[in-house]
Amino acid sequence: MNIVIMDGYASNPGDLNWDALKQLGDVTVYPRTSDAEKVERAKDADIILINKVQMDAETIAQLPRLKYIGVQATGFNVVDIQAAKERGIVVTNIPAYSTDSVAQMTFALILAITNRVEHYTHENRNDRWTYNKDFCYWDTPLMELAGKKMGIMGLGNIGIKVATIARDMGMDVYACTSKNATDLPEWITKVSRDGLLATSDILSLHCPLNDDTYHLINDESIKKMKPSAILINTGRGPLVDEEAVAKALHEGRLAAYGADVMSQEPPRQDNPLFRESNAFITPHIAWATLEARTRLNKQVAANVKAFIEGNPINVVNK
Repeated sequence: MNIVIMDGYASNPGDLNWDALKQLGDVTVYPRTSDAEKVERAKDADIILINKVQMDAETIAQLPRLKYIGVQATGFNVVDIQAAKERGIVVTNIPAYSTDSVAQMTFALILAITNRVEHYTHENRNDRWTYNKDFCYWDTPLMELAGKKMGIMGLGNIGIKVATIARDMGMDVYACTSKNATDLPEWITKVSRDGLLATSDILSLHCPLNDDTYHLINDESIKKMKPSAILINTGRGPLVDEEAVAKALHEGRLAAYGADVMSQEPPRQDNPLFRESNAFITPHIAWATLEARTRLNKQVAANVKAFIEGNPINVVNK
């Protein structure tokens, strides 16, 4: 089997290896692949592995040898699933490999906002505490999470993990979910979308991106939230209308926004969120812990092996 990894650098910048895949076929690794390069690089491949390289219908039609597309991520919107299915190409993804890491980042953002560790560390490196008149100081609001209302939009693997951590920190947990209330733990209160917006002291987004959730958070939904609310997005960038969130932050109608994802990645230099002091943005790294990427690469190889053996797993275009 001729296996081509189209954009391997993101998941493996050099701290992991491709040995498990190399046991399954001839492997070619490209760190990155542009749209102009992808057909030429994939034309002789039986199997391609991608992360963010787009495989649309036009591209797929130019790859007659292709039998398998392995998406090195949970989301698979980079592939035209129907076009692949029509050509008999199996498409797989990697479910649930980053649950713990993304939940951890969710709370890293929450704590960055409520405790401002980075701010005080910076101040103290510049001798502020050394010359302070009192034994302590603070110049930002400090919030205790216990007793606050944690709202979670979407209760998949990550949403449930975030809910569990919130409960362990003494928070009251509310969720908007398609699951039946009777199937939820007794400590999660199911509410409507508007109910979640109105109730949450902290609202964390963990729902899939689709037509119903695109710009779920917009000017109208922000009006239904508490001005003191904190919004967290470690799901998908386009769940949020970034212009509306930036405007709400600027006008004091939203207390803070923490995000690991943006609507365009890399983002535009003039994105208005970068001008807001209460916007805390990380560069899509929640999934990128060594542990999560190790699980990812292991499952990539397992998916390919299962396909070669005739029993594909994690197929998303059956």
